[in-house]
Amino acid sequence: MPVKTNVYNQNGEIVSELKLSDKVFAVKINEDLIHQAMVTQSANERQVLAHTKTKAEVRGGGKKPWKQKGTGRARAGSSRSPIWIGGGVTFGPRKDRNFSKKINKKMRQKAITMIFTDRLAENNLAVVDNIEMKEFSTKKFNDFVKKIENVFPSENKTKKFKRSILFVNDIKDEKVVLSSRNLVGFDIINLENINIIDLLKYKNLVITESAIKNINDRYSK
Repeated sequence: MPVKTNVYNQNGEIVSELKLSDKVFAVKINEDLIHQAMVTQSANERQVLAHTKTKAEVRGGGKKPWKQKGTGRARAGSSRSPIWIGGGVTFGPRKDRNFSKKINKKMRQKAITMIFTDRLAENNLAVVDNIEMKEFSTKKFNDFVKKIENVFPSENKTKKFKRSILFVNDIKDEKVVLSSRNLVGFDIINLENINIIDLLKYKNLVITESAIKNINDRYSK
């Protein structure tokens, strides 16, 4: 059975129907694979910030604090010893740590198609024919978002509802990007930047018709 969805205009009105690839929008969901893809992306984006200095890296301590014998104190070779205040750190975190993980390209793409499938099955995916901004205007773009929100399930319209929309465009439109950057609970990415974390972060997904066609071609292989 072919997978289909409605296509809306900027006023939230149905203008046509679009056929979707069942290899992208009707696949069997594997939560373990989605989790693996998410963990891999998070690990690869992790920055190694903590770095402690060893005895060899701490400044100073070149002179022996006191002579080896005759003082009654324990022998000491350097004031930069880890047992001294201000000395080096033993077994501390180092900047050469590697948190990166690997995942096959096909596995990552499969995980993305599973999220597309889930969003479509839960009616949390909307396709718009086009989005065009003639001027830089957050107010006008917010009006467009409000109209598109009406196509999502009714629970999104309760007082406790918080906007959670990810917009996927096939091209980078500066007017669209700048007009939407101050909206809370809304983010926009282009087709080349589709990733697991952004797809999971936002509950609702809005995609342009041209981007959907590119997604069909790219992930159906």
